[in-house]
Amino acid sequence: MTAFADLTPLDILKLRARLLRSIRRFFEERGFMEVEAPNIVPSPGLDLHLSAFEVNDPRGARVGWLATSPEYQMKRLLVSGAERIFQVAKSYRADEKSALHEREFTMLEWYRAHATSESIMGDTEDLIQHLTEKGDYPLFRGVKGPWPRYAVEDVLREHGGVELDALTGDDEAFFRIWVDQVQPRLGSDGPVFVTDWPASMASLARLKPNGMADRFEAFLKGIELCNGFGELTDADEQRQRLLRDQADRRATGKPVYPVDERFLQALEEGMPESGGNALGVDRLLMLLVGADSIQAVMPFPEDRL
Repeated sequence: MTAFADLTPLDILKLRARLLRSIRRFFEERGFMEVEAPNIVPSPGLDLHLSAFEVNDPRGARVGWLATSPEYQMKRLLVSGAERIFQVAKSYRADEKSALHEREFTMLEWYRAHATSESIMGDTEDLIQHLTEKGDYPLFRGVKGPWPRYAVEDVLREHGGVELDALTGDDEAFFRIWVDQVQPRLGSDGPVFVTDWPASMASLARLKPNGMADRFEAFLKGIELCNGFGELTDADEQRQRLLRDQADRRATGKPVYPVDERFLQALEEGMPESGGNALGVDRLLMLLVGADSIQAVMPFPEDRL
């Protein structure tokens, strides 16, 4: 692999195009259908840590928000009978700007009906092997599945020196320790999955029999590469979580977005047991070529517009 410093902007553009072609080929060969979700949506999601761009018409009336993820609409397609779907989507998050964040970025999301989170982790391992097997990418050299799997409580104890139970109810303290002490040490020798997140961080994931969220994240060199779920299909439980998220946003002074009623209606109609994953394409390309920021592998990051 040519050193990143020796790559020209045109080289990077070609590598990006090749990566996107390889992603599409991987999913198409496995019977997935590529779909498109809208960029302007009636609710951008209620996660406390995300802020959305509001979209207004020329008269100032609100039309909606730019999507922070295509998740709601893709799950509605699962309800309609589309069993294996993927999308390479532009996503938008108003408060994200760093070497690993850009307010407009590219997300790969895929969902499988009748699949578990373990199945989706297997998809992820196979995808990375497919994308790297014909190139010399130092960080991925020799990487094959299965990747190591560690529970949140174990890595928190090992790298943060604290028991998960001691942080129950204090997500702010959890994330402070996680970001400062735990995450930088994850995946130093190759990609790893971290599973069994606290129930308070379940978001749109179901809960496991052990009371933990059926959620996983993959890390390499301390960088989060993807965030996947064994998906919650219970409409009543999902509504309760969204209302709780609204209350949390209101209490912290953040904009309060509407609940997406059509998404909940779809869950009421019956979404099959499913698994899904969201993977950052820009971060993946950054790691493949050895860049130090996602802006370095984007044709038009915000600071070069």
